[in-house]
Amino acid sequence: MSAEINAELQHVRDYWLKFMKPKSPIYTFLLNDIQIISATKGSITAHLQVLPVHVNSKGTLHGVVSSCLMDWAGGMSIVSTGLDNSGLSTDIHTTYVSVAREGDLLEIESNASKVGASLAFTTVQIRHAGENGQIVAHGTHTKYVKAK
Repeated sequence: MSAEINAELQHVRDYWLKFMKPKSPIYTFLLNDIQIISATKGSITAHLQVLPVHVNSKGTLHGVVSSCLMDWAGGMSIVSTGLDNSGLSTDIHTTYVSVAREGDLLEIESNASKVGASLAFTTVQIRHAGENGQIVAHGTHTKYVKAK
């Protein structure tokens, strides 16, 4: 899927590749193949193929991966507002709705509902990509974003 490269998408991709991914071993391990496919001010959409490293002993998407995606996507939607800071987590909630299995393509959508002087509030939805779009997990994420 190709997306028009707008300023927000370029900024988010640059931040991910230059600052976040190289400095976070857990993101590099779990989200190495994530594709940021679109971004507008305050929102991002990404795709992730479920790989063997993402599944639990039952063969379904591990809850820690869903929570990691909540954290990552919340930060990226904050970055899409133009900040060079994805924030520090203060509160994160993940609700697990259905399963995903190895080989499934996930679509992750995050929206920054408010980015204030010190806190940012985001919502994240993880769903199967495509027409069905069945929700796998959704959540909220609050981050501390005050500049140094």
